[in-house]
Amino acid sequence: MGKFITFGEIMLRLAPVGYDRFIQSKEFGAVYGGGEANVAVSLANYGKDAYFVTKLPNHEIGQSAVNELRRYGVNTDMIVRAGERVGIYFCEKGSSQRPSKVIYDRAHSAIAEAKREDFNWKEIFQDAEWFHFTGITPALSDECAAITLDAVKAAKEAGVTVSVDLNFRKKLWSSEKAGKVMGEIVKYCDVVIANEEDAEKVFGISAENTDVTGGTLNDEGYKSVATKLTERFGLKYVAITLRESFSASDNGWSAMLYDGTEFYSSKKYKMHIVDRVGGGDSFGAGLIYGLTSGLSHQDSLEYAVAASCLKHTVEGDFNLVAKGEVETLMNGDASGRVQR
Repeated sequence: MGKFITFGEIMLRLAPVGYDRFIQSKEFGAVYGGGEANVAVSLANYGKDAYFVTKLPNHEIGQSAVNELRRYGVNTDMIVRAGERVGIYFCEKGSSQRPSKVIYDRAHSAIAEAKREDFNWKEIFQDAEWFHFTGITPALSDECAAITLDAVKAAKEAGVTVSVDLNFRKKLWSSEKAGKVMGEIVKYCDVVIANEEDAEKVFGISAENTDVTGGTLNDEGYKSVATKLTERFGLKYVAITLRESFSASDNGWSAMLYDGTEFYSSKKYKMHIVDRVGGGDSFGAGLIYGLTSGLSHQDSLEYAVAASCLKHTVEGDFNLVAKGEVETLMNGDASGRVQR
């Protein structure tokens, strides 16, 4: 089995207790998380040889982040130790009709100020099978965009499969800049993962007859989105998660997969949400696991959706569920009955 490499930023997440608002909270719980780190934890949990690549300060807070990754079986040998700070984000959980809120404090983090010479991609990709990153990483700085481009080029030279979750963040960059930067990077990718809005925000490819805010999603429109992405970039797979937001607490959750020939649609789950952060990352990890573990395309999609559905019941960024739990749900047992 080859190495599964992810590259990005791990941050300290500070959140009020329960459903308290920022302005009323007198204490904040602290956990670590971040898109690619979340994927690495899931892959390690499913038995894959997962490595996380980033840059973290060589002080106690940076070490705490490293320790948290190690706790869940992620290899941290390729993490560069330098820089001044770990990025922080504050997360206020929404409830009912009140949405969740995120405030970033990540400027000048160690990874945001990383340099191209910090990473020896030829060495990193030795014996690697898969490389995954998100659109968040190149949005951190122009240098991070250049580093990401170096990484995908090196991955393709090494024969490594490359996946990207577009993960557009309007607080980090504009749609115009995202489209320009990601348009070059995605040329070297094999798999694109997106939510119901990403393709439009990054590449201007929208689904017809869809109202994301109103909770109306058109499957045929997303088939068109997947087809256009595949034709533009020559992709092997496009996966799109489809979230129907009835409220901050209750969502519909499903996804589709396109392999260039066939479209696959998953079953739909009605979720009551405990913590939605990391939902997309858990989907991506589940899809990668399925596609590299002998599952059919349909079962790979079902595994990814079930894993992500379960993540919405877990506090924190990481999806701390076992393969057996995912398989139980994907095989039809959504009862939530006590396991004795």
